[in-house]
Amino acid sequence: MTLTCEKFLLRFLQHTLPKGLPRIRYFGWLANRRRGQLLPLCRTLLHLEPNPPEIPDEPQEARCPHCHGKMCMIEQLTAAQIHQATYRMEYAFNTS
Repeated sequence: MTLTCEKFLLRFLQHTLPKGLPRIRYFGWLANRRRGQLLPLCRTLLHLEPNPPEIPDEPQEARCPHCHGKMCMIEQLTAAQIHQATYRMEYAFNTS
């Protein structure tokens, strides 16, 4: 199909949302309410395993992103501890 520039831009801009309007990401067969029932059906229709294999809970070996050497764990923080430390740092440097 060949389109003029004006027609292409018109069709393209129909898929953009105005500023401030939230995008609904999951609807239809990926909606939270129906995902558990329809996702295995989709996998069956695609000739895949209905339920993918479980990911093991074993901790994986951490590697340095620069040298790819093995990293050892010194301390493990929860999300609340990280948030609390970040909150303290924001106000520690505020001299106003």
